[in-house]
Amino acid sequence: MSHSKIIKFIYIILGSLWVYQGIFPKLIFTSPDEIAIWQWVGLSEYHAKLAGQTGGVIEIIFGLFLIFYPLKILHYLNILGLLFLLVLMSLVMPDTLIRAFNPVVMNVAMISLSCIALMLYHAKQNNYSE
Repeated sequence: MSHSKIIKFIYIILGSLWVYQGIFPKLIFTSPDEIAIWQWVGLSEYHAKLAGQTGGVIEIIFGLFLIFYPLKILHYLNILGLLFLLVLMSLVMPDTLIRAFNPVVMNVAMISLSCIALMLYHAKQNNYSE
């Protein structure tokens, strides 16, 4: 399988995960954890829910960019964003890091996919320059 096909597959998977995360735990079924995070920064319950939903819309847009406008820089943004969110969760809700379904597993997996895509980009560039 060519590097281009693998990279395209990674974009589709990452984009789909971001869209899912934006739709279900943020817009359709607003997660109590999401509200708690925003309340931790000082927002009222109403504004925390609104901020969570806004975050969901941003996640959906980011996911759609990954799918339909696959740019290399999106992988760097993905890595930085997921690292930030992981640090935030460890500060605000450290108990989530040891739950059965926790942000460590999802974030590390998504970061790894971006790292693989970047390695493939690099390998592809090296093959063209030889």
